[in-house]
Amino acid sequence: MREYLENVRNTVPLVHNITNYVTVNDVANVLLACGGSPIMSDEAEDVEDITSVCGGLNINIGTLHKTSIEGMFRAGRKANELGHPVLLDPVGAGASALRTNTALGLMKELNLSVIRGNISEIKTLALGSGTTKGVDADVADAVTEGNLDEAVAFVKKFAEETGTIIAVTGAIDLVSDGKTCYVIRNGRPEMGKITGTGCQLSGMMTAYVTANPEHPLEAAAAAVCVMGLAGEIGWSRMQEGDGNSTYRNRIIDAIYNMTGEELEKGAKYEIR
Repeated sequence: MREYLENVRNTVPLVHNITNYVTVNDVANVLLACGGSPIMSDEAEDVEDITSVCGGLNINIGTLHKTSIEGMFRAGRKANELGHPVLLDPVGAGASALRTNTALGLMKELNLSVIRGNISEIKTLALGSGTTKGVDADVADAVTEGNLDEAVAFVKKFAEETGTIIAVTGAIDLVSDGKTCYVIRNGRPEMGKITGTGCQLSGMMTAYVTANPEHPLEAAAAAVCVMGLAGEIGWSRMQEGDGNSTYRNRIIDAIYNMTGEELEKGAKYEIR
């Protein structure tokens, strides 16, 4: 885990983010905190030039509009042409036809390096249809210790079918390339009270995969561990009167200050 964190700090990967306007500022700050560098652009006439100067592309469908959808496809095709890693965050897939069809279209047309979402979003993409409650995973779909074996098998199968690293985040996180699956147990339930921790993770994960081209699975898993561990550290530093706004900032600060040694010590994962 340590080397993947240090590679981000040493290479300062430039990441193009087509992300949603609810969390765009936090995504930029998390990228800076982890050692990367962010550019935000979703205008269709702009994205090909922007993604050309970057090392990786993060596509988040949280606040879709016609212009940004066109920008996602244009940027994705350019990133593929240049051999840059592309991450898809299918926010709310299953909640509307537009979100679901856009995500499925991006999967079909683009060569994706990683798809990161909650279990409901990932199931929607795997099945071609599904339901979500807003952008939160259905309780019935939650990955638990009781259904962990089935969830690991599902994620491995979907990763193998798509040739894409699949990262399912929730109370228990799963990251698989179809052969191996990281089962990660870092994090705090209170992280769900902050808007955009998943969006932040997608930006950071893109930086990790970009900075570690020979080890994309391990880098993606390391990013999940970093975010979860930062949630634990940030929560431990909460004071009386602090709320979710302060917690968000403490998580970003924990990412900024995290060392490779701290990550090695605090990462909670097993490999299946």
